[in-house]
Amino acid sequence: MELHQLQMLRELGELGSVKAVAETLSVTPSAVSQQLALLQRGVDTPLTRKEGRNLVLTEAGAVLAEAGAGVINAMAQAKAAIGAYQEDPAGRVTISGFHSAGQALFAPLVRALRGMEHDGGGSPQVLLSDEDVAQHDFPALAARYDLVLAHRMDHSPPWPQPQVQVLPLAHEPLDVALSADHPLAALDSLSPADVAAHPWVTSRAGYSPDDVLAAIAAVASHPANVVHRINDYSTVAALVSTGEVIGLLPRYTSSASLAPAGGPAVVLRPLTGISTKRRIDILARPESLKRTAVVRVAHALQAVMAELTGGH
Repeated sequence: MELHQLQMLRELGELGSVKAVAETLSVTPSAVSQQLALLQRGVDTPLTRKEGRNLVLTEAGAVLAEAGAGVINAMAQAKAAIGAYQEDPAGRVTISGFHSAGQALFAPLVRALRGMEHDGGGSPQVLLSDEDVAQHDFPALAARYDLVLAHRMDHSPPWPQPQVQVLPLAHEPLDVALSADHPLAALDSLSPADVAAHPWVTSRAGYSPDDVLAAIAAVASHPANVVHRINDYSTVAALVSTGEVIGLLPRYTSSASLAPAGGPAVVLRPLTGISTKRRIDILARPESLKRTAVVRVAHALQAVMAELTGGH
């Protein structure tokens, strides 16, 4: 029993002939007859009968046509409701961000969205969560959140499209993090040979800093001396500030971590000779990006990131 079949049955009751139904719905009379025949196959009681040259509804057909009108009306209401949901500029938007992205972007995003309240359409309501997972696990988060802030190294596999849509945010280098009074801090840039033999704090396996450190060790032909494995960049910066270890921190999104309480400032130095860049992207299911509120928040995130990176 299909919606368009119920509509044809209803119109037959209202208009009194197959020809009139066909003209109203802009189809051929044979198409109307065929759909009514298919509808009849699913019902034991006759729905129509011949009256002269016209096909008219039986009593059972009239009952089903009336019920069908209720179904058609309910479907129209449902479509209107989903349309209003998709077009609502101030709807609820759920966002997940890995730790450094959350530290750098969430507060500026909230301030930017507050400014939208004066645009006339209201401000989207954002619900923020932190989800720091291995690179290959980010796409799955799009099933739970409208927008997912994700990162991957340049050399890693691309995000699976079309399962997720990808909105680029930044192309961010990972730099060597040093205590401001570390001897290497006097250099403008560092090579793998300069840093490979030093003790390190890095991330757990599967995350960007560990990938870069593995490349440093390979290029320098020196095994990495990993002392600590920490994913939180604020903790990494605090350990680096002691001068006992060096680390890797993202150039733009770790700025809030570079002056740990109780320790000297942490400085960043670019690394030469290997690729250290990671891509920060917004991942979303295609259906999520059909919502006006989600698109507005995605654009706000891009504007916040552009300001943070100076357009890089």
